[in-house]
Amino acid sequence: MRIVAGKYRHRIIDMTNLETTRETQDKVRGAIYNIIGPYFDGGVCLDLFAGSGAMGIEALSRGMNHIYLNDLNNEALNICKKNCKSLGINDVTFTNLDYKKFLENNKVLFDLIILDPPYKMDNTEEILSLVYDSLNDKGIVVFEMKLESFEPQNYKNLYYVKTRNYGIKKVVIYRRDNNEERTI
Repeated sequence: MRIVAGKYRHRIIDMTNLETTRETQDKVRGAIYNIIGPYFDGGVCLDLFAGSGAMGIEALSRGMNHIYLNDLNNEALNICKKNCKSLGINDVTFTNLDYKKFLENNKVLFDLIILDPPYKMDNTEEILSLVYDSLNDKGIVVFEMKLESFEPQNYKNLYYVKTRNYGIKKVVIYRRDNNEERTI
């Protein structure tokens, strides 16, 4: 697997190869970042169900200042650490917590939150409501879920922007906006 664009473009990273995680393919990751903006001008990113960390590392590669990589699975988190070490990434915080525990204890407002929970977790609406307080006023949520999951809808001032289907999954993008600017 490789990083698609930015500072670490074309660099190879390891996959987890675990049954409990599924990697976001390079071309899908590239398409997602082309939708939300190909490059960032600073900010903080949370990859809440990090797996290999590819989505968060891609955000850092494209201009985020700092990434938080969280995964409950120790093996996955070790792959995240290995990938960051091999790329020389220091602007990263690793946590090994259940997503609810992470969000309960979190004091950071994120500019980008990436959600790719295991497909057996079909509580997508609950997850969305839990991350809401950790998102800054103009923050973006990228939510990967199985194709049959709930129909996207607005939540408070977190507005549904776009959905793209990729095989057995869909990617739903939200943007928080207190001024009701609902485009990316």
